[in-house]
Amino acid sequence: MPPETVLKPGWWWFALGAAVFAAATTLLGKVGVGTVNSNVATFIRVVVMLVTTAGLLSFRGEWTGFQGISVRNWLIVIASGVATGLSWLCYFRALQLAPASRVAPLDKLSVALVLICAFVFLGEAFTWQTALGGALIVAGVLLVSLA
Repeated sequence: MPPETVLKPGWWWFALGAAVFAAATTLLGKVGVGTVNSNVATFIRVVVMLVTTAGLLSFRGEWTGFQGISVRNWLIVIASGVATGLSWLCYFRALQLAPASRVAPLDKLSVALVLICAFVFLGEAFTWQTALGGALIVAGVLLVSLA
């Protein structure tokens, strides 16, 4: 395993937290975009994220963390931000157009895409367990979202 992919303590809890908050995002988002333009809802979400993150940086005294970021890393993080924004715009619009129980699983095809891209571009291990798990995710998505 490349050194940057070594598991560090606490990773599981943060990943589980991400799943719980992602579920809350879907459920709250579905209710919230019922009568609100999905792009406006996404903008509100971004403002809340900005304020929340600024508060966290202030609370933890991490505003100095911007020092030493290379141009390459700035560009990569900015590209990640653009991808996140486009994902959110698509996600909220999809929630306006379809039931959350169909949208959320289809969104999770990202897991299979990450598995493939992590293998191809990041050199992460692609074992039979990873392949089977990815295939089961895809099968589950197809069963739930396209039924």
